[in-house]
Amino acid sequence: AITVAKWLEQHELVDHIRHPAFETCPGHEFFKRDFDGSNGLFSFVMKTGNQKAIDAFLDSLVHIKMGFSWGGFESLVTANLTMKGLRSDTGWDLGPVIRLHIGLEDVEDLISDLSQALEVYKQHL
Repeated sequence: AITVAKWLEQHELVDHIRHPAFETCPGHEFFKRDFDGSNGLFSFVMKTGNQKAIDAFLDSLVHIKMGFSWGGFESLVTANLTMKGLRSDTGWDLGPVIRLHIGLEDVEDLISDLSQALEVYKQHL
């Protein structure tokens, strides 16, 4: 998951990563204090987007499937156009936000899948 997150962090369309192991993530100080590692669940925030681009991104993924169960072996994805109103206690006005659970698939296959899906996303902006 860290390899995928670091790759996404460098992508031109990605604004930032929401992964507790990243220093830029809110609450990182607690992660660093309390944990030695992390699991495969994290989010990335796009610089810009719309629902059409999100839908095209999700539909184009091959190895990563849409889903809401974050405890399995397979890589899963879900997305929101905005975080505003979903977590009013955070005050975050983010969006679009794509949430990934990285499973046991080969990391290069997952990066390749995300790479082509981000190209599709860009075509629908």
